[in-house]
Amino acid sequence: MVELADRYALTSNRESGFGRYDVMLELRRAGADGMVLEFKVQEADQEKDLLDTANKALDQIEQRRYEEILVEKGIPKDQIRKYGFAFCGKKALIASR
Repeated sequence: MVELADRYALTSNRESGFGRYDVMLELRRAGADGMVLEFKVQEADQEKDLLDTANKALDQIEQRRYEEILVEKGIPKDQIRKYGFAFCGKKALIASR
């Protein structure tokens, strides 16, 4: 088990930018990175592999500007990590920007 409660506040499915992000980890103290996580299940008829699905999740984070809530709280953009999680059955892939 990873203990993050002392460094992060976890929020889920909140409105930010132009939509709702899946999970956000907000800094509780200076020095740690903020994180935006978006989860997608692969749509085999639209995405050839899990990397396409993960990139689709990352594109959604960018297009809908989910990081704005962290920027508004004073977190520099270079301290915001974006992760796209892709799933197909028991397979998973994580991509980041």
